[in-house]
Amino acid sequence: MSGKDQKQNTDMGSIHPLNRVVSDIVKIFSDMGFEVATGTEIEDEQHNFDDLNVPKDHPARDMQDTFWLKDFPGHLMRTQTSGVQIHYMKENQAPLKIVAPGKVYRYEATDKTHEVQFHQIEGLVVGKGINLGHLKKALNTFVEKFYGEGVETRLRPGFFPFVEPGVELDMKKGDGDWIEMLGAGMVHPNVLKNCGLDPDEYTGFAFGIGLDRVAMLKYGIDDVRKFYDGDLRMINQF
Repeated sequence: MSGKDQKQNTDMGSIHPLNRVVSDIVKIFSDMGFEVATGTEIEDEQHNFDDLNVPKDHPARDMQDTFWLKDFPGHLMRTQTSGVQIHYMKENQAPLKIVAPGKVYRYEATDKTHEVQFHQIEGLVVGKGINLGHLKKALNTFVEKFYGEGVETRLRPGFFPFVEPGVELDMKKGDGDWIEMLGAGMVHPNVLKNCGLDPDEYTGFAFGIGLDRVAMLKYGIDDVRKFYDGDLRMINQF
């Protein structure tokens, strides 16, 4: 068989929709001046909880929410990519502007909207004079570039231990319903202190986007488990 015939008979692969979403979102934030940071999926309790101002009695630390590693005391499969920002703040000097995409794990029942593994992208900006207006501008720019024009957004109060104040961002397109998109807020002073930054000198904002949910909305997929079941009929649509 000639090389030409071999090429004609080779099926082209497809980019997984989650990888496509990660790439698109990273490009949007890179264009806004964010750098990409990464971390390991096995994390220690200090970076995943303690330094993020998560109380010792917080339910997220329980076995119901966390995969603790029996053979490695004090270590777990990370429950969020927020630990990456802790490492980055400790290892780099402010000002900082990063996004951190990656896979995370939660010990919970699976259904159409929940999986034990899913993807997040964490965002962090730290500097002098950073305020809630900067956060709103960054998130609105992301939503408009990712979903296109005609998208409305709103911020609602929300609680997360590592930010104060905390907000949740909803979006809707046209006459559709409001949909919860992500959690965000101003970096808690305790988090800055834990990373060696003076909260009287520096402020910052952070946000966390659930990439699986974003991909479901973007491509009209009704069950998060389809991303992980290995059915090529779904993947090949892309």
